[in-house]
Amino acid sequence: MKIIALIAMTCDHIGFQLFPQYAFLRWIGRLAFPIFAYMIAEGATYTRNRLRYFLGMFGLGFVCQAVYFFAMDSLYQCILITFSLSVLLIYAMDYAMQKRNPEAWLILALSFLAVFFLVEGLPLLLPNTDYDVDYGIWGVLTPVFVFLGSKKYHKLLLAVIPLAFLCFAGGLDCQWMAFFALLILALYNGKRGKLKMKNLFYIYYPLHLVVIYGLSLIL
Repeated sequence: MKIIALIAMTCDHIGFQLFPQYAFLRWIGRLAFPIFAYMIAEGATYTRNRLRYFLGMFGLGFVCQAVYFFAMDSLYQCILITFSLSVLLIYAMDYAMQKRNPEAWLILALSFLAVFFLVEGLPLLLPNTDYDVDYGIWGVLTPVFVFLGSKKYHKLLLAVIPLAFLCFAGGLDCQWMAFFALLILALYNGKRGKLKMKNLFYIYYPLHLVVIYGLSLIL
């Protein structure tokens, strides 16, 4: 699943940065987000160390953002920041569902408000910048919806909701292609693959962006 998502993501970024005239690359790229979002929900659920899981993702996202800012003067928040916010909400929701006390529900409510402000409110306060969070609030909520499902097909059905909102709100005509990723995820057996790729995404994500950006400067 991760390899499929990585290939799709690479096609998307190549199409965006190098060959925008080839629309099919962006179409393929729409498969990446739902698969990654599903796997983020799975990782947040089954990780042995929740703090390390969150900090690893957020830390790399922070480094990427620093590079974007100094290299391109950009405040656009990458997918790692999106998924970091997703994991934060998943943990807050899981805590509230386990404790079921006023304090836990308050933490959950404050977490949602903070995330909503960062994703939807802050761009309004920074109108003269390119600040935005990749995939917006529905992108953040996609792993959260998946987390709420008790079984695989429950998770897939719940994922349809945020993906539908992304389709309506997104600026890409090919966003509907994301629904085909659910057919691929339907084949997921809930088990780890034989290849050990725990840290592959964290290495590959910034590396392939640097390569593609470097090629764009050369071309």
